[in-house]
Amino acid sequence: MKLLKNLEATFLVAAVVTNFASYAVASAQAPEVMRAAPVAAVVSPAVKAEVNPKVPVVVVKAQRLSAAEKAALN
Repeated sequence: MKLLKNLEATFLVAAVVTNFASYAVASAQAPEVMRAAPVAAVVSPAVKAEVNPKVPVVVVKAQRLSAAEKAALN
């Protein structure tokens, strides 16, 4: 029982310290590497595939096997 109380206290202290640390660091400006990219530069993978026609696109169209077909394969 004493161990559980100590773990709870340790968790609460860690949460409070993390909270204050986040406020302390929030005013500092992030380095250039960590800044988010501009919205125009962010492109989803689907758009990238359309922009670059050299990327091969594989489309698989098939029906699921029935139980009888699965049993026939074994």
